[in-house]
Amino acid sequence: MVTNQASLKRNGVQDYLSLRTTAAIIASFFLYMAWFFISTPQITFEIWQALFAGLGMKVFTLAALVSIMIHVRIGLWQVLTDYVKAAALRGTIQFLLNLLAFAYVAVGLFVLWGV
Repeated sequence: MVTNQASLKRNGVQDYLSLRTTAAIIASFFLYMAWFFISTPQITFEIWQALFAGLGMKVFTLAALVSIMIHVRIGLWQVLTDYVKAAALRGTIQFLLNLLAFAYVAVGLFVLWGV
């Protein structure tokens, strides 16, 4: 059987792997930031700015932001599919919440690369 890999339809295995991968990225970002807060005795604006000034931290933060967006997108689809039965209402809510998640990433990009 031949499957279409360019399909926009949802795939359970793809969702499973996407959720686990994004969760690993989000968790590693959280642990890194927790380590930073625990190991830094005093956090000033200069220290905070220096943390996010490096290219590696910007890429790591961008990966975390995109991971949050993907994680939220899949999670919302699963929850809304289970609990909102009206297709038009579910589509509207999904559209608005996905737009909000995209806006968070866009704002994060402007803030992140503006440092």
